[in-house]
Amino acid sequence: MLLRTLSTWMTCWTLLVTAPVAAAAADTTRAAQAMTAAARALLEATPSAQRPQLLLPLTLDARGDWNYTPRSRPGIPLKAMAAPQRQAAQQLLSAALSEPGLVKVQSIIALEIALREIETFGLSRDPENYAFALFGTPDATAAWGWRIEGHHLSLHFTLANGQVVATLPQFLGANPAQVPRDIANKGPRKGQRALGEEEDRAYALLAALSPTQRQQAIFSAQPFGDIVTRNAAQLEPLAPVGITFSALDAAQQALLLRIVESLASVAEPSLAQQRLERVRTGGLDAIRFGWAGATERGQPHYWRIQGPRFLIEWDNSGGNHIHNVWRDFDGDWGRDVLGEHYRRAGGGSHRH
Repeated sequence: MLLRTLSTWMTCWTLLVTAPVAAAAADTTRAAQAMTAAARALLEATPSAQRPQLLLPLTLDARGDWNYTPRSRPGIPLKAMAAPQRQAAQQLLSAALSEPGLVKVQSIIALEIALREIETFGLSRDPENYAFALFGTPDATAAWGWRIEGHHLSLHFTLANGQVVATLPQFLGANPAQVPRDIANKGPRKGQRALGEEEDRAYALLAALSPTQRQQAIFSAQPFGDIVTRNAAQLEPLAPVGITFSALDAAQQALLLRIVESLASVAEPSLAQQRLERVRTGGLDAIRFGWAGATERGQPHYWRIQGPRFLIEWDNSGGNHIHNVWRDFDGDWGRDVLGEHYRRAGGGSHRH
């Protein structure tokens, strides 16, 4: 399994760096079949009285109501699920994520245990307050989608015609970004970093820049207190700040693409390949890497990678509290693929 996974990531990497623009689309059939089977199992295991909580309309208004704060949210949280529901929900998550991605998500959820012990108001933190929601009815060909969401986690998937057509938005957070001490009750251990790989790769790119390149890349002396786009339902490209991909040498370009790959690799391999294809076909030369705030580790900072089709934001304004999001300007929730479905389902009241 590990060798097969590594082989798939090498294929994704080769695709991102060298594949022609006309490369064939990733085949997500197996992932779609696994998600559909797991979602159906979750629906079947859910008592009729709970099903209205689980089944939500497949509209952009419903899907665009997302957040990464510890609030109540549509769907059924893990703590309200019986054992068969939990098992199906876990299968659904496993179908959508890579093995490393699943570990990362589990680590983010486990940080709620750390916050429960570290914070003065920690009793409100709950590692079981993560809700699953289905948008539309799981079907082998018709359009539908699903989400898992809770504090510092919001993952969205959209399916149609037997394929996974969208895997964004993707929000991942970590507080603390680095755990300060061992946490009891099966909590994380001292030094654990749920998003450490991504953080290290961004610092490696910053360190590789020449002084002149740094002047181009660093566009603000202060971060912004959070990701700039917050939980917007739809967004336009942000200001074109930072250094362009074409202004980097080959080694620096590889470092930038490694950041992108590490965030794509949260998803199941064929889904990661699909996302990297979209990055590639949007054009690499126009991608920009911009940094704001301190350049020393542990200090408040922010960076973003923006291409013609996508935006990745990373905020660590507190120095040990990360918010990271990957958005697609046209393809969040499958807007570009499912526009006709949304028009038929919602008329003019829905944004496309």
